[in-house]
Amino acid sequence: MGRIGIIGGSGLYKIEGLKDTKEVSLNTPFGKPSAKFIIGRLADKEVVFIPRHAIGHRIPPSHINYRANIFGMKKLGVERIISVSACGSLKEEFRPLDFVVVDQFVDRTNYAREMSFFEEGIVVHVEFAHPVCGELSNLLFEAGKSLGLRIHNRGTYINIEGPMFSTLAESNLYRSWGMDVIGMTNFVEAKLAREAEMCYGVLAAVTDYDCWHPAHDSVTAEMVINNLQKNIDQAKRILSRVIKNIPQERKCACGSSLLNAIVTDKKLISAKIKKDLNIIIGKYMK
Repeated sequence: MGRIGIIGGSGLYKIEGLKDTKEVSLNTPFGKPSAKFIIGRLADKEVVFIPRHAIGHRIPPSHINYRANIFGMKKLGVERIISVSACGSLKEEFRPLDFVVVDQFVDRTNYAREMSFFEEGIVVHVEFAHPVCGELSNLLFEAGKSLGLRIHNRGTYINIEGPMFSTLAESNLYRSWGMDVIGMTNFVEAKLAREAEMCYGVLAAVTDYDCWHPAHDSVTAEMVINNLQKNIDQAKRILSRVIKNIPQERKCACGSSLLNAIVTDKKLISAKIKKDLNIIIGKYMK
């Protein structure tokens, strides 16, 4: 069984209960990750943790080195990634302090971020109709449900650029599109995890109603952080439960995402690309 990765969002900068921990600093072909990786054991499974915004929340969404974070997870033997994130709600039934296991994404960053491992010299077209791992997502939902928490088993996450919150017109536009929750980080991680053949699941903690709700016509950082602090302990309970329940072997297709996706003749892929991306594409270069 590969290791389980946890990416901490706003408010989640460490995981209590990790045993036999050690810090690991990594360099990647894409630069430095957000922070040192913490490796330890939780519920008798090996876990790798990184806070995407760094300790003390120092990196804004647009400047996170997503590629380095995901590549680092892959390098450390992670097979499954659980992302914990704060989000705003765009629907009445997704209330503040609820959890949402996101199953779909819409991107509004206009691809301003580096969101692929595959650049000039190698062309890879990966299937992405279902951008999260169904197996891992089901485990997240069942863990929250078993703890008696308000948790939704699906939701479409619209990823905005940030770091500013939405205008009222934007918020109402996203609602008219049928979006469920709004955030600033998870879409890129989902894409990169799929390229790296890792399972990816999102545990989104609802902190606010964005600005569309008549009783919540403005969103402040203070509001978000206050609700997030209330949610974070429950998120940790879900993590402990889901990690305990994760099976040894994956039965999903995430581990073969690149099968038939690399369209460049492998004889024409440079030695540098093969070396840099060996942990991702190496098995397909033989």
